[in-house]
Amino acid sequence: MTTRADRQPSGDAPRRPSPLSAWLLREMNDEPAQYPGPMSKPTDAEHGHSWWKVMCLTGVDYFSTLGYQPGIAALAAGALSPFATVVLVALTLFGALPVYLRVASESPHGGGSLAMLAEFLPKWKGKITVLVLLGFAMTDFIITMTLSAADGATHLVENPLVPDWLHGHNVLVTLVLLALLAAVFLKGFNEAIGLAVVLVATFLALNLVVAVVGVFEVVHEHQLVVDWSHALMTPHGDTGFWAIVAFSLVVFPKLALGMSGFETGVAVMPQIRTAAHDQPQRPLTRIRGAQQLLTSAALIMSFFLIVTSFATAVLIPEHEFQPGGAANGRAMAYLAHRYLGNAFGTVYDISTIAILWFAGASAMAGLLNLVPRYLPRYGMAPEWARAARPLVLVLTVIMFGVTWYFDADVDAQGGAYATGVLVLITSAALAVAISAWRQNQIPRMAGFLLVTAVFVYTTIDNIIAKPEGVQLAAIFVLAILVVSILSRIKRAFELRAIVVHFDEDAGRIIDDAAATGLIRVVAHDIETYEVAYRRPEVYRDKEAAQRLESHIPAGDPIIFLEVLVRDASEFTSELHVTATQLNGYHILSVEAAAIPNSIAAVLLAVRDRTGLNPHIYFEWTEGNPLTNLVRFLFIGEGEVAPVTREILRRAVPDPRLRPHVHVDS
Repeated sequence: MTTRADRQPSGDAPRRPSPLSAWLLREMNDEPAQYPGPMSKPTDAEHGHSWWKVMCLTGVDYFSTLGYQPGIAALAAGALSPFATVVLVALTLFGALPVYLRVASESPHGGGSLAMLAEFLPKWKGKITVLVLLGFAMTDFIITMTLSAADGATHLVENPLVPDWLHGHNVLVTLVLLALLAAVFLKGFNEAIGLAVVLVATFLALNLVVAVVGVFEVVHEHQLVVDWSHALMTPHGDTGFWAIVAFSLVVFPKLALGMSGFETGVAVMPQIRTAAHDQPQRPLTRIRGAQQLLTSAALIMSFFLIVTSFATAVLIPEHEFQPGGAANGRAMAYLAHRYLGNAFGTVYDISTIAILWFAGASAMAGLLNLVPRYLPRYGMAPEWARAARPLVLVLTVIMFGVTWYFDADVDAQGGAYATGVLVLITSAALAVAISAWRQNQIPRMAGFLLVTAVFVYTTIDNIIAKPEGVQLAAIFVLAILVVSILSRIKRAFELRAIVVHFDEDAGRIIDDAAATGLIRVVAHDIETYEVAYRRPEVYRDKEAAQRLESHIPAGDPIIFLEVLVRDASEFTSELHVTATQLNGYHILSVEAAAIPNSIAAVLLAVRDRTGLNPHIYFEWTEGNPLTNLVRFLFIGEGEVAPVTREILRRAVPDPRLRPHVHVDS
């Protein structure tokens, strides 16, 4: 028998939402753990997509960094940027890629490394870890949107065909691009992949043309190569090659934002087509597709990073990379205009602006997948956080604030972006190392720990060089923790049960009691370890005390109700009520996250099943009331009787329809 425990209690008139509320909450999902974000989620093989098409969806984020990565590399490493880029590519192919290939294999439903760590770390440790990583994920995805829009604005205002009055208004243009992005999601973002394929194909084709022309110019402009070589060797004197290698190893963390896209790649995995014979928990076709996606994207990006960093370092004067320079934040666009003319350069600018703007769409989709997946399910966000549109409005306000704070400066946001990217990749490397250890794969564990150590170094170096990244992430982490705690407290008196299931024996016990015209339930405290060693005399003494204190007639049947708290860090759950008979005593048992909420949900389910308002009997809880309240909030126990009554009062405003609560002394 299954009874809905979260529906509007019978007898209470449902409140009709306003038209605005109805529109905002129209797409609220009833299964937050499976929330697909604003994109259509494929449910079978026919509605999925080929892996290469999904690669374009994550590629609007990953590949769009070509719009600004060569310029940031030149600012960070100067003439050595090609060598630092080679180090970055090596870490991408031999570090991040193997890590995320395993993440794709072990988290095929889009949860990524956050889902893996939440599974590995028990109870509150896992929840707090997820909340902290969500703060860094917000840093990554928010800065993806603001930085991409800012770079798109830079490409727009620096185009020679754009009116002069737009120059110097990067912040305004950036805000307009972000507002347009938000408007798309508010209207309904049903299908992104088709547009992503067009944008990525066009952008990569144009970059290939610019890269080929750049290499051609390098080959024919011998003096430029000589000048670059002189700039390369002069600062390092006689140490030569090894000094270059050492400097490249030191400076490459500043280029780390060129590794973005891996977390997005696993987040969009549910869009990949599955086969009819795939197991739901381990869809091998999707996993193989995701691994092909990650490998192909990494190889394509590695090729472009090496070629473009070399071409831009040789062909563009160093002063043009500096803030205010013509190549600042738009190195490839500079080459396109210089060597292919303003017409081609304008086409390149339009393509770059489009993909940078749509890179924000990929990041927005990632956040609309992550936030509802975790926070409402943990009770750490209001229920409306399961709907896309309210979240879009909240995220848009945050994006506006970040844009204003950084003055729409691409270079200034690079450190914050890299911090978010690196922390997520580090967490993924640690997650797969733990996974390998749990599966007794010691050599693989050692390899993943080495990768983790490299990323820890890279993250620390980036934080030291650009502390504003971790400062922004700390603000996001603190905000998430504060909002989570306040939300958990505010929602503490909800029923918190999705459904209530009665097994056959439990249903029969309830029906037999209902046949007498009165259902009496006694709440019985019990520890988990005591379940296997129940003693009849305990229930005999409890029944005798309750009959005496509460004046229950000797002939009236009593049902004992026991709630076992397995994981108090969870918030909502399905309640499975089972029955045990011990020397004639009828015992109902249920595992849950909180005792009073579960008791209230079970009582309402009994009422819905039988049509009778049950009576519940408690012993008074000893101890400090404030201490007991804190125990209830964090371990699901404490002031059981008054909290149960308060939960019932809020769930059923009409006292005539509310189960009766009795407390003895």
